[in-house]
Amino acid sequence: MSADSSAPLAVVRWGRTVYADALARQTALQAARLDGLAPDTLVFTEHEPVYPLGLRAGADQHLVWDAAALARENIALHATNRGGDITYHGPGQLVAYPIVSLDRRRDLHAYLRFLEDVLIAVAARHGLTAARREGLTGIWVDNRKLAAIGVAVRRWVTMHGIALNVAPDLRHFGGIVPCGIAATDGTVTSLAAELGARCPTLETVADVFADEFASHWPRFTASDPA
Repeated sequence: MSADSSAPLAVVRWGRTVYADALARQTALQAARLDGLAPDTLVFTEHEPVYPLGLRAGADQHLVWDAAALARENIALHATNRGGDITYHGPGQLVAYPIVSLDRRRDLHAYLRFLEDVLIAVAARHGLTAARREGLTGIWVDNRKLAAIGVAVRRWVTMHGIALNVAPDLRHFGGIVPCGIAATDGTVTSLAAELGARCPTLETVADVFADEFASHWPRFTASDPA
């Protein structure tokens, strides 16, 4: 059965999850979407501390902290099947996993730019100017990275997605070279670091992201790939 691209976008919230469990749930939801048993779905979660290794990371070449430091900070290390390098997920960070069909627009690069557009709009709605940086996926406030993106696609149905730093423990980014980007190229920031007392809650940011995603999605799928 082919995936139905006309069904409304579903939004689900998994709460706090262990990365391995969320990965298994994503894989099952992607399979259901491929079989036409689920609509396009936007999943929100917040992970227990973890360093996922993207396909480009290979071994833990960009891991700075040793096993003792990982144990002390209670951070897991987990291989994953998305693109990109090593990153960090943890409490205070909004993770969004769109499990959606790109069948109407089979352009993965355009999809990455779409996710960046959504994130830029979310930042703007909280009074923060964010932008792309040439050659670097994600969004930035000057040279400070606010959100990371990493996706995987199977038969044009996506999984994985974005990680937007709302109010995570930024120390934990010091245990890695995040996304392979050296400190000389930039640092990592969060809405809390940029907005201070005006920082919204994780739930509020999720609501805004869902609204912007739903607003941008029809225009993205209807765009002429040429």
